[in-house]
Amino acid sequence: MYYTRVPMIDISEKPLRTDALHGYRTVGSRDVFALLGEQLKFLRKKIVVLDDDPTGVQTVHGVPVFTSWETDTVAQAFREDGSMFFILTNSRGMTSEQTKSVHTELAKNLYEAAGREGKEFILVSRSDSTLRGHYPLETMALKTALEDLGYPGFDGEIIFPFFLEGGRFTIGSTHFVREGEQLLPAAQTEFAKDKSFGYSHSFLPNWCEEKTGGVFKAEDVVCVSIEDLRGQQVGKIAAQLEGVFGFGKVVVDSISYEDVAVFMLAFIQALNAGKNFMFRSAAAVTKVLGGISDKSLLTREELSASGTHNGGIVLVGSHVNKTTRQLQALLESGLPLAGIEFDVRTALEDGGLEQEAGRITEEAGALIGSGKTVVVFTSRERLDAGIFDEDEQVLLISRISDAVTSIVSGLEARPAFIVAKGGITSSDVGTKALRVRRATVLGQAAPGVPVWLTGPESKFPGMPYIIFPGNVGDADTLLGIVSMLEEGREYNACV
Repeated sequence: MYYTRVPMIDISEKPLRTDALHGYRTVGSRDVFALLGEQLKFLRKKIVVLDDDPTGVQTVHGVPVFTSWETDTVAQAFREDGSMFFILTNSRGMTSEQTKSVHTELAKNLYEAAGREGKEFILVSRSDSTLRGHYPLETMALKTALEDLGYPGFDGEIIFPFFLEGGRFTIGSTHFVREGEQLLPAAQTEFAKDKSFGYSHSFLPNWCEEKTGGVFKAEDVVCVSIEDLRGQQVGKIAAQLEGVFGFGKVVVDSISYEDVAVFMLAFIQALNAGKNFMFRSAAAVTKVLGGISDKSLLTREELSASGTHNGGIVLVGSHVNKTTRQLQALLESGLPLAGIEFDVRTALEDGGLEQEAGRITEEAGALIGSGKTVVVFTSRERLDAGIFDEDEQVLLISRISDAVTSIVSGLEARPAFIVAKGGITSSDVGTKALRVRRATVLGQAAPGVPVWLTGPESKFPGMPYIIFPGNVGDADTLLGIVSMLEEGREYNACV
C-alpha cells in the first residue's frame, strides 16, 4: 500500500513559490523507470508524433524528423528502426482552415501507410507547453478522419503539458509556468494573451471546457493527481483510464519525469485492456514513452560546421518578452557580432518585405563571408495593424516569417552555424530555407533547445541546426550558446 502526505495548499489560479515543489515527495519504493523499460519492450506500436513546430524534439535524440507527410514518406518512417518518429506540420503558423485540412490529409496518409506496413501506432499531438496552438481543432480533425476510415475509436484524449526543462508543471490540475522563484498559473503569463491562441484558465478542466466551447465540461474531465503519481498508484490510475470513453479528457499532474513514468505504466496497462487514447502533450511525454535515454548537452565541436572560417547566423523572430530579453543580452554582450534589424513595418508597404529581405540578405552574406557572425532580428514592436481576426493575424506573421526565412535561402556561403529563435521562424528556416526533408535529432544545445542534423538533400547538408524555442531559457541562455559557438570558431581558426 502506498501513502503520501502533501501540502494543503489552495492552488487555484494562485502563484506558488518554486520551493512548493519540494513538498511533494515520492513514497513508492519501485524503480518505475526499470519497470517501464521492461513494459516498453513489449509495446508493439510505433509512436507517431505530429509536431506543430520544430521545438517538440527538445527532449529527445537519435530520432528522425520528417517535414512532409506523403504516404510513401510516412511508410518509410514506419519501416525505420526505432520506436518513434516525428512529423513536422508547422501548423501553429497556419490558419484554422489550413490546419484542419493538413490534419485530415495526414490522418488519411498515416492510416494508409500503417496498413501497408502492417503497423499499429500511438498518436501524439505535440504542442506548446504554455498551452498555445490549434486546440481542439487538431486532435478533433485527426480523430474524425481516422475513425471515418475505420481506425478503432478513441476512448479519450490525454492532456499532458508538463515540460521540466522549460519550467512547466501541473499540480492539482492547474498548469504553472516558472518565472524566477515563482510558479505562475499559465493564464497569468504573457503566453495566455497570445492574439491567436489566448486563453483565460490555468485549471485544466476549465481550460478544456473553454477551448472546446463547452462541448466537454470541466466536471467530466478525469484528473490524475500528483498524490497518486507520487504514491505510484499504477492500478488506481489505470482504472481511471479504463473508465474513460467518448473522447473524454484526461488531465495529468506532473512535476518530474518519474511522475510521467508512473503514468505511462498505467497507460500501458489501459492499452492492454483494450483502451485507445490520443495524447495532446508537450515534449516530456515523447521522451518517456519513447524510452529515450538521457544525453549530455552537445559540445561546441558537435554544434559547429567544420571546414569553414565563415561567420554564423542567428535569426530571432519570436516576440515574447523572454526572447526580447535574451536578444538584448546577446547584442549588449560585447561579442564581435553584427546586429541587423528587420523592420516589420515594411509589411504595410507593397513589396516592402521583399525589399527589406533583399537588403539584409546582401549585407548579411557579405559579413558572414568575411568571418563575421550576424544576428538578424525582427523589430521588437508587434505589428498588429488593427488586425484582430485570429487567422488574419497568423497570415501576417507567416508573411513576415517567409521574408525573414528568405535571408537564409539567399546565402551563398555556408555559415559556421545557424541558430533560429522562435517556433514559426525555426520551422520555416528548416523546411523552406534549408529544404530539409528528413533530419536526425542530435540532442540539445541547452536544456529544451534541440538541434537537428540536416540531411543530404538540404541546402547545407550535415549542418547542425539549432532550434531555439521562443519561450525557453533564462536571460543569458541564447548568449551562452552563441558564446560557445564563437569560442569554438575562433579556436578552430587559430589552428
